[in-house]
Amino acid sequence: MADCSDEVDSCEFVLQDPRMPLQSDRERIEDAASRILDAGRFKKAIQAFDLLNDDDPTRVADEGRELGYELYFSHLLFAKTLSLENDASEPLLLAARSQHICRWKMPRVDYPAGRAGYLKWRSDLKRYHAATATGVLADLGYDEETIDPVRTINLKENLKTNPDSQAMEDALCLVFLENQFADFRLKTSEEKVISILQKTWAKMSEKGKAATLELELGDEEKRLVGLALEG
Repeated sequence: MADCSDEVDSCEFVLQDPRMPLQSDRERIEDAASRILDAGRFKKAIQAFDLLNDDDPTRVADEGRELGYELYFSHLLFAKTLSLENDASEPLLLAARSQHICRWKMPRVDYPAGRAGYLKWRSDLKRYHAATATGVLADLGYDEETIDPVRTINLKENLKTNPDSQAMEDALCLVFLENQFADFRLKTSEEKVISILQKTWAKMSEKGKAATLELELGDEEKRLVGLALEG
């Protein structure tokens, strides 16, 4: 399940039904910045991440313009993170905006097929995202007190003991279920889908699980989630 399970062999999905307008994203950034001591620097970091992600050659249409896929994904992840954590910390918000930064530069096809190749790709991706994000933050004058927590979240370390890492895991899973699952399940056997859903459920916090049950999924997606939870 995208970032939510080590069982999935590809994360290269296209968002079929973009539903978050750019204006809403700008409003979320302004609202989050109003609670941050150095709001100007925070907004510069968001802008720097966005400029990098907008170079994604896979494009998504929104409000009459095209966005790089990873830029649009970052909009979704940022919003979902805020929906879970209204008072999200600055490191969590920065990590949400950069969690998949420049992901297209390390495609899955560059690694061997099978589980070993997948795990190597996933490990390298996390380190690449973390290094790219922390480089941007260092250039903007952030110190290690902020950079280190962002790195920890990007690397998805200490999921059960670090609330911000766990919030990121929950947000990633929710974005997948809401925006990518319908496409993914068409390409995957029902048995594997159910297994992935069960493993993902085990990784989520109680808050994340509650949010999952409130998602407006299609009938077939609801059926599969129901089968997974019954098991």
